[in-house]
Amino acid sequence: MQLKIMPKKKHFSAGRVPLILFLCQMISALDVPLDSKLLGDLVQPPTITQQSPKDYIIDPRENIVIQCEAKGKPPPSFSWTRNGTHFDIDKDPLVTMKPGSGTLIINIMSEGKAETYEGVYQCTARNERGAAISNNIVVRPSRSPLWTKERLEPITLHNGQSLVLPCRPPIGLPPAIIFWMDNSFQRLPQSERVSQGLNGDLYFSNVLPEDTREDYICYARFNHTQTIQQKQPISLKVISVDELNDTIAANLSDTEFYGAKPGKERPPTFLTPQGTESRKEELRGNVLSLECIAEGLPTPIIYWIKEDGTLPVNRTFYQNFKKTLQITQVSEADSGNYQCIAKNTLGAVHHTISVTVKAAPYWISAPQNLVLSPGENGTLICRANGNPKPRIGWLTNGVPVEIAPDDPSRKIDGDTIIFSNVQERSSAVYQCNASNEYGYLLANAFVNVLAEPPRILTSANILYQVIANRPALLDCAFFGSPLPTIEWFKGTKGSALHEDIYVLHDNGTLEIPVAQKDSTGTYTCVARNKLGMAKNEVHLEIKDPTRIIKQPEYAVVQRGSKVSFECKVKHDDTLIPTIMWLKDNGELPNDERFSIGKDHLVVTDVSDDDGGMYTCAANTTLDSVSASAVLRVVAPTPTPAPIYDVPNPPFDLELTNQLDKGVQLTWTPGDDNNSPITKFIIEYEDAMHEAGIWHHQAEVSGTQTTAQLTLSPYVNYSFRVMAENSIGRSVPSEASEQYLTKAAEPDQNPTAVEGLGTEPDNLVITWKPLNGFESNGPGLQYKVSWRQKDGDDEWTSVVVANVSKYIVSGTPTFVPYLIKVQALNDVGFAPEPAAVMGHSGEDLPMVAPGNVRVNVVNSTLAEVHWDPVPLKSVRGHLQGYRIYYWKAQSSSKRNRRHIEKKILTFQGNKTHGMLPGLQPYSHYVLNVRVVNGKGEGPASTDRGFHTPEGVPSAPSSLKIVNPTLDSLTLEWDPPSHPNGVLTEYTLRYQPINSTHELGPLVDLKIPANKTRWTLNHLNFSTRYKFYFYAQTSVGSGSQITEEAITTVDEGKLAGILPPDVGAGKAMASRQVDIATQGWFIGLMCAVALLILILLIVCFIRRNKGGKYPVKEKEDAHADPEIQPMKEDDGTFGEYSDAEDHKPLKKGSRTPSDRTVKKEDSDDSLVDYGEGVNGQFNEDGSFIGQYSGKKEKEPAEGNESSEAPSPVNAMNSFV
Repeated sequence: MQLKIMPKKKHFSAGRVPLILFLCQMISALDVPLDSKLLGDLVQPPTITQQSPKDYIIDPRENIVIQCEAKGKPPPSFSWTRNGTHFDIDKDPLVTMKPGSGTLIINIMSEGKAETYEGVYQCTARNERGAAISNNIVVRPSRSPLWTKERLEPITLHNGQSLVLPCRPPIGLPPAIIFWMDNSFQRLPQSERVSQGLNGDLYFSNVLPEDTREDYICYARFNHTQTIQQKQPISLKVISVDELNDTIAANLSDTEFYGAKPGKERPPTFLTPQGTESRKEELRGNVLSLECIAEGLPTPIIYWIKEDGTLPVNRTFYQNFKKTLQITQVSEADSGNYQCIAKNTLGAVHHTISVTVKAAPYWISAPQNLVLSPGENGTLICRANGNPKPRIGWLTNGVPVEIAPDDPSRKIDGDTIIFSNVQERSSAVYQCNASNEYGYLLANAFVNVLAEPPRILTSANILYQVIANRPALLDCAFFGSPLPTIEWFKGTKGSALHEDIYVLHDNGTLEIPVAQKDSTGTYTCVARNKLGMAKNEVHLEIKDPTRIIKQPEYAVVQRGSKVSFECKVKHDDTLIPTIMWLKDNGELPNDERFSIGKDHLVVTDVSDDDGGMYTCAANTTLDSVSASAVLRVVAPTPTPAPIYDVPNPPFDLELTNQLDKGVQLTWTPGDDNNSPITKFIIEYEDAMHEAGIWHHQAEVSGTQTTAQLTLSPYVNYSFRVMAENSIGRSVPSEASEQYLTKAAEPDQNPTAVEGLGTEPDNLVITWKPLNGFESNGPGLQYKVSWRQKDGDDEWTSVVVANVSKYIVSGTPTFVPYLIKVQALNDVGFAPEPAAVMGHSGEDLPMVAPGNVRVNVVNSTLAEVHWDPVPLKSVRGHLQGYRIYYWKAQSSSKRNRRHIEKKILTFQGNKTHGMLPGLQPYSHYVLNVRVVNGKGEGPASTDRGFHTPEGVPSAPSSLKIVNPTLDSLTLEWDPPSHPNGVLTEYTLRYQPINSTHELGPLVDLKIPANKTRWTLNHLNFSTRYKFYFYAQTSVGSGSQITEEAITTVDEGKLAGILPPDVGAGKAMASRQVDIATQGWFIGLMCAVALLILILLIVCFIRRNKGGKYPVKEKEDAHADPEIQPMKEDDGTFGEYSDAEDHKPLKKGSRTPSDRTVKKEDSDDSLVDYGEGVNGQFNEDGSFIGQYSGKKEKEPAEGNESSEAPSPVNAMNSFV
C-alpha cells in the first residue's frame, strides 16, 4: 500500500480553511518521520536536501564551497566525481569535506588557483538502502578581463549625421553590465535620439552640436568580482553649418561659402539590426528582448507589432525609449514574427524579427518517493516537456538502469516504472533524467519497502484546555506501513466517533468544531494496520470564556478634576485572569496620580496630557478580552462661547459577532462640537468588486454606538461611520478592518432577459448580467435554457461564462421560444427563474397582399384597400403595409414621363390607407407590400388609376408689349400645371383714373390655343389693370395681374409698375390727363429749366471730386437702382451719393420687353404712390405723381418698374 497521504477536508466550512491548513503537518508521508520515539532500525534511503547550482560561478579570491547535503537512515556517506571520474579528496590537501555532510571546501586563499579546480562535479549520497546523486555542478571562476589597448581617433561629424560609438567590452564571466559615463562618473543622458543598445554600443540617430565632448567612456561592471573596467575615452566634435562656412571662408573666396546641409532631413534607416529580416531564438521562461535602433532626421519613433497576433498585455514591457521590446516568462505561444517600425515625418522603415521559443526540459510530473509495505504495488512517474521533446532516462542508485542489477518487481515503460509485489530488497533510489539540447532535469525518488506496525507519535495523556464555543483540536500523529487507519473514541466504553459532529483529518487530528461543556472527557486515538494496533489517550477540558461585564465608558472631564474608569471581569473559576490597564495601547504613565483598584482605574488632577484612549485588558492562559474608552479633557469653567460645528468623525471602529451574513459594528463618537449628534450614517466599501466606492449601509440614532449589520455573501466589507448634527455631517471615519463574508449561491437571476433572432436560423438570448456584488461567490456563470413554446420538447440548457449573450443556431424561422437564464457560482444555483418568451430570427415575408383596390376620392386623394396576408407567411413581427406609388404618365397630350416612386407606410395590421397630394388629371400606378422586422415581402400586382381634372395653376407669365395711344398687346405662357384640358382664358381689365378709382371691369374670353392678344380702342395716356387666368371644365385657376399705360405720344413709352399680387382693394396711381393744358406745359418747361440748372451744378461739383447727396424723403421710397439718363442721349447725367457704388439688386429693373413673372404680379398699387395730387417743395420743384416706393419683397426678382422718364428721373433727385 502506498503511504502517500493527500490532505483533504471533511465536513468543515470555508471559515475554517486556514485552521485546517495549519493542521496539515509538515511530516510528509513520502518520508519516514525521523522521530526519536521511533525504533532505531527504521531505515530510509538517502535524499539530497541541498546542492550548489548547476552553473556555479565562483569568486577566485575566496575559498570554493561546493554544497551537497542529504538525509537518510542510517546517515548517508558521500563521494564525488570530477569531470566524470572519481575525485579522491584525500589526495588533495587543499580539499576537505564538511563533517556529517558532503559539502566540499577547497582552500585556495592560502595557496592554489581557482582555475585549477574548474570542472564538472557530482555528489553521491549512499547508505544501505540506495544512493542519491546531485546535479552535474559546473564550477567556473568568474573573470573580469581588462580592455585591450587601442588608439581611438577623434570623430568629427556634421550636424544631423548618425553615429555609433562601439563599446566592445572584454568577454567576462558572467557577462559584464555596460554603461556610458563621462570623466566625472556621471551617466550620459539618453533619449529617443541617443541611446545604448543591448550590445553596449551608444547609438546616435542624429548628432547635434551639444553632443560635442571628449569624454565618451564605456564602462563594464563585473558584479561577481565587484570590479569596473574602463574603455579609452572617445572624442566627438559636431560641426554646425555656420562653423563649416567659417572654416571654408578662411580658405576660399567670399563667393564660395558652404551652404548645403550635410545632415539634411532624411527618412529612417535601421542602425541595428541590419536588413529587413532577422531571427531570434529564446528559451521558455526567459525574458525575450528584441531591439531596433534607427537613424534619421527628424529623430525616428519606434513602434512594435506582432504580425500574427497581439502582444501579451501583462508580460510586455518597453525599454530604452521603446527601442527594446521585452516579454517576460516567454513561452512557445510567443513564437512568431515581430515587426518594428521606425517612422518620422519623411517616411517609415520596417524590420521583421522571426522569434522561435525553445524550451529546456521542465517538469510535468516529477517522480515522488514511495513507501511501500512488502507485497504492495506502486509506480514512479517521470513526465517532462520541452522543445524539442526531452529524452527520459532512468538510473538506479546512480547507475543507468540498463546496466543495473535486475529487479523482478520492476518494469520500465518509458516514463513510468511499475512495481509489483515489492520486497525489502526492492528498496533503492531511482533517478529520472530528462534532457534535450538546451538542458536537463534530474530528480531522485526512492522506493522504501518497510513493514512496520502502527506507532503513535503524540505524547500520551496530554491535557487540552479549550474555551467554550471555540474549536478543539486533539492531535494523534502516527506512522506505520502499511498506512494505518485512525479511529477516535470518547470515554472508556464509548463507540467510534463519526463525522456528523466531528471532523477527522488525514493527519490523525480530531477536530470538535464548536466545543461545549459536555465535550469534556477522555479521548482515545487508535491506529491499526495488518501488522498491529496502537492507541493513545488525551484529555479535554472546556472552560468558560472570559468576559468584561462592566466596560469603561467614554468620559469628558474638566482639567484638574478626577475621573474613574470601571472594568468588571467574569471568568472561569479555574482560570486566574490578569487585569492590565493601557493608555493609547501603551503602558500607563509612571505617575502617582494613576491608581488601579480591583475593578477601577482612577486618575486624579487630570491634565491635558491625560486625554486619550484607556483600555482594560483581561488575559488568561486560554483567552483574552479588552474594552476601551476615551477620556476627553476640557478646560474648566467658565469656558469661552461655544463654537458650533459639524461633529468630529467617529473612531475606533471594531467588528464583533462575525457571522456568515451579519456583523456587529461598534465605534466611539467624536466631539459633537456643541451640537448633539442626531444620527450616525454607516457606509460600506466592497474591496473585492468596487474598490474605492462607498455605499450606504444603515443609519442609527445619535445615542447608539453599536449597529447590527446585515451583510451579503462573498463581499470583502470595510465600514466607515459619519456623525450628523444640526450643523451638518462629519467627514467619514477611518475605515474599519476588512471582513470577507462566506460565499453563497446567488439569490437573484439576471434581468432584462430577451430572445431575438438576428438571422432566420438563430435565437440570440441576451440578459443584464449580475454585478460582482450580486454574484454572492466566485465562479459566476449562467445556465441558459430554452425550448419551443408550442412544442413538447424538453428544455435545452448550456452553462456559459460571465457574459451577457448566447446564440442558439439552427432554429426554425420566427418560432416562439420560452427562455430562462439562471445564475450560478461555485456554491450553487440561484432560485429557478421565470420563463420569458422570445422569437427566433425573422425572414422576409413570403406572400404579397391580394385584392388591391383603389377608390379615387378627388383629384388629389385616393383610398387604397387590400386583403391582409396570412400571419404565418409574414415570418416575423408584422410592422405594417407599405404602398409604393408613382405617376406613370400625364393624361394630357404631353409626352409620357416617369418620376421617382413615393412610399407610404401604414403601421399595424391595416387593410386600407389614403394617398394624399396626388396630381390631378394623371395616371398613377401602385403596389402594396407587407413589412416585418427583416424587411419587405414581395410586391402585389401593379394597380393603375386615374385622377380627375382639377383647376389649373396661374399662367406662367404675362407681359405687355407694343403699347400705343389706344392699344396694348398681351403675351403669356400657359400654366405650368394645367391639371386638365384648358377650355379658355379669361381676361378682365379696368382703367384707373386720376383719383385712384377703378373704372368699369371688362370681361373677355380668349380661346385656349392663344398666347397673344391685342386690345384696341383704349383711352390714350390711361393706366389699366389686367386680371388673367385659365380655365378647365372644372373651373377657373389662379390669376396673374399686370398694369400698363397707353402712350401720350408715339415717342414716349408707357411705364409699367410692379405687379400687385393678392392685394385687397387696388388703388391707382395718378393719371396725367392735364398734360394737354397750356398752364401745365408752361409749368413743366419751368421745371425742366430748373432741373437743367441743377444738372449743371452737379456736373461742376462732380468734376471737383465731390458727391451730390440725396437726402430727401422720397429717397427712402424710390428705387435707388434706377439708372439715370446720360448726357449724350438726352437723359440725366450720373450722380452718386453714398449708395452709388452698391451693386444693383437682383431684378430691380424691369426687362425691356416688360415681362412680369407670375409671382410678382400681385403687388398693390398702394405700394407705388404716396399721395393723390402732385406737390411742390419749398424751392418750387415738383414732386412727381409716381414717387417710387420700394417694393415689399425686392429679393423676389424681376419686379416691374416704370421705364426711365423725366418724371421718374426728377423723383429720384427730390
